[in-house]
Amino acid sequence: MTAKQPGAGVTRPGFGWAAPAAVFFLLFAIVPLLLVAVLSFTSWNGINEPKFNGLDNWTGLLHDPVMIESIGTTLLLTALGVAAQTPVSILLGVWAAGRQRNRAVLSAIYFVPLLLSATAVSVVWRAVLDPNFGVPSQLTWLFGDGNLLGTRSGAIGVLAFVGVWQFTPLHALIYQGGARAIPQVLYQAAAIDGAGRVRQFIHITLPQLRNTVITSTVLMVVGGLTTFDTVLILTQGGPGTDTTVSAYYMYQKAFKGFDFGAGSAIALVLVVVATLISLAVVRFTGYDRMRSTTEGL
Repeated sequence: MTAKQPGAGVTRPGFGWAAPAAVFFLLFAIVPLLLVAVLSFTSWNGINEPKFNGLDNWTGLLHDPVMIESIGTTLLLTALGVAAQTPVSILLGVWAAGRQRNRAVLSAIYFVPLLLSATAVSVVWRAVLDPNFGVPSQLTWLFGDGNLLGTRSGAIGVLAFVGVWQFTPLHALIYQGGARAIPQVLYQAAAIDGAGRVRQFIHITLPQLRNTVITSTVLMVVGGLTTFDTVLILTQGGPGTDTTVSAYYMYQKAFKGFDFGAGSAIALVLVVVATLISLAVVRFTGYDRMRSTTEGL
């Protein structure tokens, strides 16, 4: 009687395990994306049959000053969001991972914005920043005439601030999980060597959170490039077109101008740009070559 080889008779997971997720992704991501790509080469008002118009939508976008401006505004808001949210999220997440007194209660308060929808947040901040009845009307020495949304710099600043206020808790939660996964023995060894909290944070915490930083940054970039509801409620792309981001311009083209072909082209541009930036972040940070959680040491 021959002895069975170790692992003999054990069925390894195959494609069947991934089939439900693959089918879901195909139906709700790939197929709609292909349909949008097809529509980008058509003229369609949403009612009549789409008519093929070649590259008219694409050439129109290349010569559309509002589209060019919207791309710059989108990238600016995305960069401001990443620059502001990253340090605040890291500090808050690392703090929340500790064992301080009342940490759980304070963490719950800090994470309240995460429970609110972007629409609700935008409505609240629009009321708070109202130049006639809001906070700016009571602090004229700080806000001047109080019309923060009446200038490009003020409107951009408000949009960036509201985005940071709402989404920092999400990224802080990600960093909290990453900080809790760091082996405590590293901190114990550093303490024995005389390293204080600041040195431990710089030389242990930050390197160990490298993968988490990259993941969080990719999420921030994708979220920044697809910002829509905040702009719709707070500024409606104004003043003028100063805060018209690409996603909002897509909405204007498709659902206000009934030009779904041009709207589809803008949507495809957003998908391509978000994908390329995400791949670039992963490629140039070396995230795709990471194989161990200790490689950041």
